[in-house]
Amino acid sequence: MKFFVDTADINEVKEAKELGLADGVTTNPTLIRKTGRDFKTVISEIADLVDGPVNAEVVSTETDAIIAEGKELASWAPNVTVKIPVTGKGLKAVKILESEGIRTTVTLIFSATQALLAAKAGASFICPFVGRLDDIASSGMDLIAEIMDLLSNYPGLHTELIVASIRTPGHVLESALLGAHGVTVPLSVIQKLAHHPLTDSGIECFLNDWKKVQSDSRK
Repeated sequence: MKFFVDTADINEVKEAKELGLADGVTTNPTLIRKTGRDFKTVISEIADLVDGPVNAEVVSTETDAIIAEGKELASWAPNVTVKIPVTGKGLKAVKILESEGIRTTVTLIFSATQALLAAKAGASFICPFVGRLDDIASSGMDLIAEIMDLLSNYPGLHTELIVASIRTPGHVLESALLGAHGVTVPLSVIQKLAHHPLTDSGIECFLNDWKKVQSDSRK
């Protein structure tokens, strides 16, 4: 399963890369704004740091404008992937951009039908949101199961499912068990994946015993 880092902070990307968990990066206007830095500079720096897809999101809403903006974003680096919200006009842009060799990610997906339309449009990646569905007492992971079943029914669809809006390590585990192609995860969640209280207590026990061994050897 691929791990995308959901951030626009270059230092977080570097840390995830050191862990071997930066197969790609997803950004959005909100994450870019938090950095207080220029959009193009941030995307270009991240694209230079990682080998995989770096998602840069459009802010245009009309098809022609989305296409023009997408082409501009894609010109910044060869691994930039154009991120487009799932709308009728956005899907038209996805089809055209993909036909011209520009990879796209369709985002803000909350239903299996939206995922199907994005896959049919030729999107390289689709990003269903699980956390936001959980927030409204729906089941985000049920949606992932539906979409994975749907994609398995039609092997001619080559879209990769990247689970988004991940809030907990549990979301990562369930995504992997369902066979999702990838997850996009904040660094804070990535760091939690390696932690377990029994691991911490085990290390503490081993270190205490080692100190006793060292003390006994000096007697």
